[in-house]
Amino acid sequence: MNHWPEGVARPAIRALHTAELYKLEDLKNVDIKSLQRLHGIGPKALSALQKAMDEKGYSFKSE
Repeated sequence: MNHWPEGVARPAIRALHTAELYKLEDLKNVDIKSLQRLHGIGPKALSALQKAMDEKGYSFKSE
């Protein structure tokens, strides 16, 4: 079962799982700069994650 939004490719999903992030809700405990540093997370994945977070009313952790 894929818990990630469309636009998040497999390399990005692997990077998220390596960081022990398994669903969108987990990203509420992470700041964007930390995500950007993960190998496999690029601009497209960040954009898709940001959009999905906004749609759910979630926000990333403040830096």
